[in-house]
Amino acid sequence: AEYKMISSRLLRAKNRVPKRLFGTTNKEETDRNNKYLAATYDVCDSVISKANGIYVEDVEGHKMLDFHSGYSCTNQGHLHPKILQALYDQTKKLTMASRIFNTDISGEFAQFISETFGYEKMVPMNSGSEACECAVKMARRWGVMSKGIDNDKVTVITTHNCFWGRTIVSMSGCSDPNRYSNFGPLVPGFDMVPFNDPDALEEKLKENPNICAFMIEPIQGAAGVIVPDDDYLRRVQALCRKYNVLFICDEVQAGLGRTGYMLAHQFEEGVRPDIVTLAKATTGGVLPLSLALADSHIIDLLGKGQHGTTYGGNALGCAVAKAAIEVIIEEDLCERSRVNGAFFHNLLESLDTPVIKLVRGRGLWYSLVIDRPGQAKEFSEVLAKNGLACRNTDGESLRFAPPLTIEREQLEQAAEIILKTCKEFE
Repeated sequence: AEYKMISSRLLRAKNRVPKRLFGTTNKEETDRNNKYLAATYDVCDSVISKANGIYVEDVEGHKMLDFHSGYSCTNQGHLHPKILQALYDQTKKLTMASRIFNTDISGEFAQFISETFGYEKMVPMNSGSEACECAVKMARRWGVMSKGIDNDKVTVITTHNCFWGRTIVSMSGCSDPNRYSNFGPLVPGFDMVPFNDPDALEEKLKENPNICAFMIEPIQGAAGVIVPDDDYLRRVQALCRKYNVLFICDEVQAGLGRTGYMLAHQFEEGVRPDIVTLAKATTGGVLPLSLALADSHIIDLLGKGQHGTTYGGNALGCAVAKAAIEVIIEEDLCERSRVNGAFFHNLLESLDTPVIKLVRGRGLWYSLVIDRPGQAKEFSEVLAKNGLACRNTDGESLRFAPPLTIEREQLEQAAEIILKTCKEFE
């Protein structure tokens, strides 16, 4: 009787679950999303239902080159077989244990990360925002405990037009009014300087002895793939050491091969930030997992119960992330990003059209600035119709970030699509 009662309840529940509407249109699925999802993203017209390798496909069966890669989550390509195998193998053993236990895979993964990136320890979390907040938290703790800054005066410097999330803390350290307006009081203890301006940074460091850290993206992504001067990071590092300030590098989007290096700051020889944050491509787009990396004299200032997250460092995430980062190493994706990125840059520069105003970037991460102010979103929608999925960053620039597994033939195909789209805007 109990079995029949449970079965009856399950059947009724199953009948209440909305069935997937196969064969629906982008418009119908967009309407359904708009009805039930918070409208916190300015989404594209295409509604994606499948992905594989360097391609995505919408619900109408329209296949596109993916030049967005989930904000660089799928550097290894969609559904990479080694990553999926690691996912499958780990699900048969252990997916999650309470954080009151260590697991065999968490120790194996932590050792792998330490040996791969050259930092003594890590803090595992879920999102990029969490990793950056952890970096700020560690820097503040270091400022109070090691540098001797008064607890109420400790300050972190960030840069104008930076992006590291939309939490209360991250929007307190940004310059975009759209992210921080009308959400109540911001978190104190942040100041800002212009990006790529070490002189402005030194002025701040001179005037405020309570600064504990300077946090930057080595290349600003959300601002439009803004590449600093070739010696900028070295100058920043020298200033941080001169004024006894921690140097934090937010590699959430720029890292893991995107710019042609395992870590984007490695473009400048001799640069080693005190704290590095990673996310997005850590699992190849399969699961959320982020990291804050630092040496023991910084991380060990966090005591028991002073930081943590329930899913941070879960067994499944650790297994998948280890496989995903191994793919970057084994398939030489950093070198492929450098070589194919230079090839793609030359292709973009050679396109004969007055629509293209500027090309900038590094590795396989580029911004295309068009001479059609306010039309970048429309341009991206036409690109999608022509077979290339990407996104505008503002009214006149588009960001290109294909999976690092892309081949030259496909880059040539992308250039043809871009030129065709430009012709439609001439």
